[in-house]
Amino acid sequence: MPSNVITRTNFENLKPYKQGKVREIYELDDHYLIVTTDRLSAFDVVMNEGIPDKGKVLNLISCFWFEMTKDIIQNHLVTGDVNEYPEICKPYAEDLMNRSMLVKKAELIPIECIVRGYITGSGWNDYKKNGSICGIKLPEGLVESQKFEEPIFTPSTKADIGVHDENISEAEAINIIGKDAFEKVKSTAISIYKDASEYALTKGIIIADTKMEFGYFDGEIILIDELLTPDSSRFWPLDEYEKGKGQNSFDKQYLRDYLLSINFNKRPPAPTLPEDVILNTSNRYKEALLKLTGVSL
Repeated sequence: MPSNVITRTNFENLKPYKQGKVREIYELDDHYLIVTTDRLSAFDVVMNEGIPDKGKVLNLISCFWFEMTKDIIQNHLVTGDVNEYPEICKPYAEDLMNRSMLVKKAELIPIECIVRGYITGSGWNDYKKNGSICGIKLPEGLVESQKFEEPIFTPSTKADIGVHDENISEAEAINIIGKDAFEKVKSTAISIYKDASEYALTKGIIIADTKMEFGYFDGEIILIDELLTPDSSRFWPLDEYEKGKGQNSFDKQYLRDYLLSINFNKRPPAPTLPEDVILNTSNRYKEALLKLTGVSL
């Protein structure tokens, strides 16, 4: 495996807390250490091969957005600088560099907060069936990839690994997390999306949609997990955008398209990925990082 690919971590002196499809979380007294690996999940199936530098891209983009949006809402980021981590992390500094963050311990609010600025993906599929998304009735005659007049908030369930998230209505989301929490995360997510998408346009990127997660810390709702990355969002090149069709992207849609082209059944085991698909996917992630933040890997 190339030296710039990490698909698993094994930090013997650190206490494992949780492992996700892409991230591995360790517990450090009052904080969590989130390490973003180069694993890639598509259709909720984790691929066998890692994508070079993908974890660094996701982590650096998240840190960038957390800093940019902290005036809208506080977030869980303490630091992404390994030099500021507890001493127990120092032996692993090389592996942690640029792909990890020290965060506050927050209590998860168990819904995915999805904001859609354009009609695409599962939202487009739902619209074609019944003219609505998550119970939100939409105007007739929309075409694929069309921009909405205003962004819409479409929550989903927070599923376990290997289980698909399910779109839910506003009423169902309120039933899960309560009305006050729902109103807070909805308004905050839309505000973040609007600010971020306006900024991204100046860098040549359309953020078509994105999902966010929130949690409670010291009784307050804060932003957690990752933020506006190519894994949690659809990034389209502004100069190639044309409504009425699917779009090229800077995210894992490239890999999804490849999997669809070989009729992947969207269930494990994952197929072996060709080297050109791996490298092209990596390059798309790194281009998104460079365009948004100016950082080159």
